[in-house]
Amino acid sequence: MKILIYSAKDFEIPFLEKANSDVYQIKYIPERLTSKTAMLALGFDVISIFSADDASSKILELLKDFGVKYITLRSAGYDNIHLKTAQKLGIKVAHTPEYSPNAIAEHAVALLLALNRKLIVSDHQVHSYNFSLSNLVGFDLNNKTVGIIGTGRIGKVIAKIMNGFGCKVIANDIDEDQSFAKQYNIEYVALPDLCRQSDIIMLSVPLNSATHYMIDADLIQLMKREVFIINIARGAIVNTTEIVEALKWNRIAAYGADVYEYEHSVFFYDHSKAKPNDELLQRLLEFPNVLITPHQAFATKEALTNIAETTVYNINCWQQNKTPENELTMELVR
Repeated sequence: MKILIYSAKDFEIPFLEKANSDVYQIKYIPERLTSKTAMLALGFDVISIFSADDASSKILELLKDFGVKYITLRSAGYDNIHLKTAQKLGIKVAHTPEYSPNAIAEHAVALLLALNRKLIVSDHQVHSYNFSLSNLVGFDLNNKTVGIIGTGRIGKVIAKIMNGFGCKVIANDIDEDQSFAKQYNIEYVALPDLCRQSDIIMLSVPLNSATHYMIDADLIQLMKREVFIINIARGAIVNTTEIVEALKWNRIAAYGADVYEYEHSVFFYDHSKAKPNDELLQRLLEFPNVLITPHQAFATKEALTNIAETTVYNINCWQQNKTPENELTMELVR
């Protein structure tokens, strides 16, 4: 099998090379998959894509014409690929569902701590030899109410961590895990109630039609003005324009995110010499109580190892005419 890796990043290639062990012929390209770059897949049996790649219906049809039979995602989320079209075209798709929930959850808590304890502001001040504490007052996490929206693999790790801080944890999920809730003293509540009660809201749900713009102006109106919102799910879980308005009018205290609604054409690349023409992102970054990281939560050695090994595992299964347990198109058939 010939394999093309879209959106290949210099830091992940060594992990993919190690997992491959010279078994397959792999080509790495930094370009993300778009209608313009789909033709680069001509002659390849397998492509691997990441969260910023576009595998919509039109592009899948192009890939089919170019001979692509398999797509393996180096991510847990798969909102960027039209699975029904892939199934219709006979393209098999698999993802990487469990590369490291800890990496993502720990990053969510890092965003919270950095915002709460004003670490970015503090660092800038100290580098200017300003050692005043006037702008650096935070709060104890102990006894605060943390609302977790989405208690899948990542949400559960967040719950455990926040439980360790001595927080009261409440949660909302369409699939309530009562056994887990009982073990960690978590209460499932309706979404409006979670918004009313929480001092901190953590978002860890997949992006789909039900969760798109889940956090909007109406829900924000229910929240405490002191609330911190941390988003390590997908950018479009929140209505970014309405988040900006809430920040402008002090309706929320802080927003931390490792994702951005329109990140596809911005994240993962160095735009320092030519800033993207994105007014919404610019407005978001102007707030001192906003911390955005460039979708880096997955970037740990452990996670990258698991992503690489799962990617090769998926390909091995297809090579052997087996169905990998991570295959998404098979799930549609079931």
